[in-house]
Amino acid sequence: MGRGVWRSLNYGILILVLALALLGVVNIYSATTAGGGSFPFWQRQLFWVAVGLFLGLLAFSIDYRYYEVFAYPIYGTFFLALLFVLLKGTFGGGAKRWISLGYFHFQPSEVMKLALIFVIARYFQRRAHNRGYRIREILYPLLLTLLPAALLVKQPDLGTAFLMFLIFLSMVMFAGIEKRSLLILFFSFLMAFPGIWMGLKDYQRKRILAFLDPYHDPLGSGYHLIQSKIAVGSGELWGKGFLKGTQCKLQFLPQRHTDFAFAVVGEEWGFVGCTLILVLYLILILWGLHTATKAKDRFGSFTALGITAMIFWHVIINVGMVLGMLPVVGLPLSFFSYGGSSIITHFIGIGILLNIRARRYLFTP
Repeated sequence: MGRGVWRSLNYGILILVLALALLGVVNIYSATTAGGGSFPFWQRQLFWVAVGLFLGLLAFSIDYRYYEVFAYPIYGTFFLALLFVLLKGTFGGGAKRWISLGYFHFQPSEVMKLALIFVIARYFQRRAHNRGYRIREILYPLLLTLLPAALLVKQPDLGTAFLMFLIFLSMVMFAGIEKRSLLILFFSFLMAFPGIWMGLKDYQRKRILAFLDPYHDPLGSGYHLIQSKIAVGSGELWGKGFLKGTQCKLQFLPQRHTDFAFAVVGEEWGFVGCTLILVLYLILILWGLHTATKAKDRFGSFTALGITAMIFWHVIINVGMVLGMLPVVGLPLSFFSYGGSSIITHFIGIGILLNIRARRYLFTP
């Protein structure tokens, strides 16, 4: 069985993901050539890609059904880690999101996404029926989503909290929900929106208003969006060329190796380079959806859908943010933006997806 699953490893998808990660390393090199210290960002990212690849292959080697067995212990562990962040976490960029592990800083919210996917997939595995789910039947997975999301809002990390809700909603839609229940959920959100708006911090409200009119405060809340759109637009069709992006090199573009890494691609490689990157993501997402529909059990199917949704929403929100189509919320681009916790979590997610795909041929009750 062990050797059989390795023979079923989809090397094409593994190469595609590695290509995205290594293109990200090259992009980070270009974005940070003016600095980076004794151990530059691109070298750190290359190290995290190697660690992520190792852990992803480790996740591939473990039968994915064990993640159902240990779904709640995994969820509980990282929920406690989020609590620890609020009490003893490390500040960075105006938020308390990390646990200091000496030389490394670990962000529990990244792995919490996978933990949430496991418990929701376990729930729908054990409560299967043919009709659409009613609103009261999705309250429990909604509660499982809101608990960590509330801790993330306190950090504050509104982007990841919102992403968790989108993962939950994607999995619920995949499970099937009654139209009446879907309308109730939608109008409940609309009714709660004024309270959510009042609960936002002042800078978060300014970011949303800047999305509607970035030139209202061009040197403040609108600065990120304006500089990002200038960078992408200046690349035109073919881009200015590798290491030749002026917005990047003159440091007008903020967070160019993290949240706005895609803007560097737009400036240096133009529309063609951006399209190539997005096509790679499209192939990966379509493959993930196909894996979800072909899994041999409901837990595998919902887990595959959840991981695919995690990658999909990261791409949609990050690219939409860079292009000025969505507010700035601080979500990295999967496999591409700088960040150890993010790259490791996504590689583990891909390892589990490859696991589900391979074991559909080897499934035994």
